[in-house]
Formats: sequence, C-alpha cells, structure tokens
Amino acid sequence: MNSSEKGTTLRTMWDYQVSAHPQATFLCFVVADSAETSEYSYAEFDRRVNRSANLLMSMGVSHGDRVALQLHNSVEFVECLLALAKIGGVCVPLNAANTASECGYILDTCGVSLLISDPALYKEPGMSGLIDHVLLTDPNATTGYQRLRDAQRDVLGPVEDLRGSDLVEIMFTSGTTANPKGVMLTNANFLFSGWYVNWQLAMNPQDRYFTTMAVTHANFQLSALTPVITSGSTLILVNRFSATRFWREVRYTEATLVQSMAMIAHTTMVQPVNPHEKDHHVRYVHYFLPLKDEEKEAYERRFNVTIVNNYGSSESLVGVITDVPFGPTNWPSIGRVGLGYGVRIVDGEGHDVAANECGEILIKGIPGVSLMLGYWHDDEATAQALDADGWYHSGDFGWCDDRGWYFFAGRGADLIKRAGENVSALCVEQVLIHAPGVEDAAVFGIPDAVRDEAVVAVVVPSAGAHPTEQSIEEYASQHLAYFKVPSIIEFRESLPRGHYGKVLKNELREEAKLTYGKE
Repeated sequence: MNSSEKGTTLRTMWDYQVSAHPQATFLCFVVADSAETSEYSYAEFDRRVNRSANLLMSMGVSHGDRVALQLHNSVEFVECLLALAKIGGVCVPLNAANTASECGYILDTCGVSLLISDPALYKEPGMSGLIDHVLLTDPNATTGYQRLRDAQRDVLGPVEDLRGSDLVEIMFTSGTTANPKGVMLTNANFLFSGWYVNWQLAMNPQDRYFTTMAVTHANFQLSALTPVITSGSTLILVNRFSATRFWREVRYTEATLVQSMAMIAHTTMVQPVNPHEKDHHVRYVHYFLPLKDEEKEAYERRFNVTIVNNYGSSESLVGVITDVPFGPTNWPSIGRVGLGYGVRIVDGEGHDVAANECGEILIKGIPGVSLMLGYWHDDEATAQALDADGWYHSGDFGWCDDRGWYFFAGRGADLIKRAGENVSALCVEQVLIHAPGVEDAAVFGIPDAVRDEAVVAVVVPSAGAHPTEQSIEEYASQHLAYFKVPSIIEFRESLPRGHYGKVLKNELREEAKLTYGKE
C-alpha cells in the first residue's frame, strides 16, 4: 500500500479502526498521583475527536492551518491531535517546559492561528499576548475548550480530501543550531512509523502499550500512539512519570508493552523491591539508549522483562537501528538496520569507514515517508541534514562490526541528552552570553548516572564583573526550559581555543568529568 496515495492518511486509518472494533478499548488514561483511570473505546473516543474537529472548524481552522497545543500528558492532547489530522490542520506541539520566549519563537515561525493551552501553562510569565486566539482547557469555564467541544455534534462535518503527503505536524526539536528546527511530519510519516513499530514489537490488537513519555515528543507520538492506532490495540497513557508507582501502574493496567529510557530504568531500580513486581504481562520493554551492560542485566533480571533496544531521532521517526522481536540480540549493540532503511558509517570527508571504526551515522530513507519531509521554512538546514543522495546526516556517532551489529558511540558534540530531552548546547550558550556580567560561555554535557547527561556551563565573566552561580542559574531559568538550565556552572578567565578559534570542548568535557565525577 502506497501511503502517499489519496485517502491513505492518519484519518482514514483511525476511521477504519473505529469501524472495525468500535467497542475495543483505545485509551486508558492514568492519573499517577491518585491512580484514577479513565477508559475510552474507539467509538467513544471518535465521538470526542469529532466534536473537537467540529469545534476547530467552527473557529475557522481549515486544511493547512497551524494550531499549537501547549498541554501536559492528557486526553485532550490526543483528541486534539487526531481532530487536526481529521480536518487537515497542522499540529504544533509546545513542550510544557518551554519558556514564553521559546514558545513565542515557535508560534511566530509557524504562523500559528490558534493556541490550545493548559491554563496553568498559559499563566506563565510572558505567555499572554504572544498570540491573539487562545483556547484554554478549563473544564469549569463556559468558554473553555471542554464545554465548547461538548456543545458540538458527534458526527464530523464536511472535510476536505487529504493525501499522505499532507502535513500532520511540525515538531520542534533541539539540534546543533542556536534556534530549534521544525521537523515536518506527514500523514505518510505517521503511518509508516505505526507499521514499523508494529513489526518491531510484533504488535497485535490485544496489546496494551504503557507509556509515561511526554505527549509532545516523537517517542510518544510515533513509537506509541500511532502504532496503537495502526494495530488497533490499547494505549495506556500516564499523566506523569512516577518512579515509586511505575511498575505498580504497569501491573494493574495489565500492560503488555512498556516504553522506557535510561532515567526510568535508573530511578525504578533504586525503589524498594516489591514481592509482586514480576507479576505482570509485559512482553517487551521498548527501550531508548543508553544503559550500561550490568544495569541492563540487573533490570531485566529484577523485573523479568526483555528489553528491545533501538536508536533513532525525530528526523528518522523511529528506531531505524533496532533489535527485532524474533531474532538474536547482541547487547550493548543497538541492533541491526530496520526494515525500509539503509545505514552508513562515514568519516569527516563522507567516506565509508571500515568495520569497527567509529564515524557519523547516516540514514537512508524516503523523505516524507520514512524520514522527515524536511525542516519548516529552513531550506538550508534541510539541505545540510538531507543530502542530494537521500542520506540523513544524524550528527551522532557509532560503528558497525563485521557481522552487521551497530554500536552507539555518542551524540553530536553540541547535542546533550538529559532525561529524555534533547538540549542544544548552542541554544544554551546563546542565552548565557547575554546574561549580565558574562563575556563568553561554553556548554556541553557530561555523563550523569540518573539523567543520562548533566548540562555544564563554563562561563567567562566580563571585565570587572562578578556573576555568581545563582545569578547565572536564575537568568537561564527565565529564558530556558528547566531541563536546559545548567546544573554545573564553572567560571574561568578564558576558554581554551584551537588554531581557528573553536572552543576545545572535548578538553573542557574531560576536565569536568574528572572534577565532578557524575558517571
């Protein structure tokens, strides 16, 4: 089936599942603090989605219009995303941790016509006035999203025909440039991701896929939500991660598949052993690197699970290098090349390296189907990421042995992985150099036993100025999401530089590892 053909879209796939098994459970939403759960069948949720779509159309949203969603993990986020997919609108998710300045950049860049926001998030300083049309998810307000939605009809109004090449979303992700880039994702991208993960995890309609991942991220939308839709299974979405409740929630929701990452593994492993924690139905833990060998073995042994490792990015949609459900594994390998993809390891000149030699990971796919369509309104960045031969340059590093097993060496030097979030070092630097009393700054990551990497800032004060760790942290917190704020701040008279003036971050990084010993 060619997913770029007219009619093969996220909307038609959803409509098929609704008609095929209307009474099957689509969504189980869990509130971690209270263990309260809400369940919706495919038919029930479709009625909510239709009401949401009708509301959006009544407000003037039509094919191609961008609508921003500034929401926590919630039922409303899922229904709004699907509602926009039904009418051909384009979702622009805003990370709940983003500051007003970060949100403002995304809203302006995308020309967003409507913002749907959680009242608490919209009350953050600087948010008011960024956009004219705002709809708040206040269930008690007569003009709030919920009441306006519930006043609409259950049946979807007239909508335009859609194509697989139409945009579903513009997802902003931190990269190696000062400003975040908008990854364009099409209907074909969503469908390919769903079918790929169905293969990757051997999914079936009886599966119950448990996730605490942020709804604004690709690892939720493309590796959990969409695979549930394409397989007709059940999504178990928790409003927030809680290490103390994680495995209890997995057990009582009868999950068969679980999404995890390093921070989840680390924090759940230090919880007291529950004599019933192995009493579950989990078939696979869908895992996103990194994890040390001994930690992986201890995790699988303690919780009686099998980890399916994989590597990918928002631009590549899914784990393009992956373990497979019915085949050998070779931990700590990230697996072999997955279906529909090609992978090369190249040196600085773009030449293939020999087996077991480290180089940059390049990924071959089809833009708009198995790779992102490109970056929103950024042809230069798109051309740098997707070369003329169709290879995506990841900026990440690894190697392949002589048997075809791939191993991950590290992220690009200016991309920091912190607790599942991507942090652009250059983005943080651009903020810090404007802080009062700061002349220069270098930002990088070092290993952290709990959060993957810690964000380190080496700051050079301006002549006669005396900034403090507290003043730098406070300034950063005003302009950056909390996970981007440096947790280690060091002051120096100057930064080490090479012959061409480039800051020698590797030198700083190695010194910081010795000084702070986070690994």
